[in-house]
Parts: sequence; structure tokens; C-alpha cells
Amino acid sequence: MVSKCANPDCSATFRYFHVGKLFRLETTAGFERRHSLDDDEYVTSKPRRRIMFYWLCENCAAKMTLAFDKNTGISVHPQVRAQSAVA
Repeated sequence: MVSKCANPDCSATFRYFHVGKLFRLETTAGFERRHSLDDDEYVTSKPRRRIMFYWLCENCAAKMTLAFDKNTGISVHPQVRAQSAVA
């Protein structure tokens, strides 16, 4: 459940979907473990997918974005703005 801004330096609390920006990020969480059909041993298969929701408040969303890295997890990064071409 989203309860506060994903920026650890911000204390804004989540109240409305139309304020700020909601992120839906797919992460991995270990591997699926299933019983094999032949015996009682577990079989490890493909990585489990996990869908998580994060929210940036209006002020943070104006200048930041979120990214997922499988080694470090979710992190907040400054937005990279495309420079407009000058003719």
C-alpha cells in the first residue's frame, strides 16, 4: 500500500491519485518453487514477478523519477529533460 512519497527525503503523505505521480514497477523476488510431479522435492523455475506501486508527491514528481535495479532496488533519480533543438 502506498502511504507516503517514495523519496526518502520527503514526508508528504499520499491522499489522492490525481496529486503527484503513481508508478507501477515490476520487480523480481527470488525464484518460483514448485513441487515436482514425480516426488516431493521442490523444483526451482523462472524468477517470480512482483508488481509494486510507488508514489511521488507533486513537488518531487516535477523534478524526479523512480528506477528499479535488481541489485539496489527502487531508487529516486533526477529527471533527465530532453533539450529542445535551437534552429
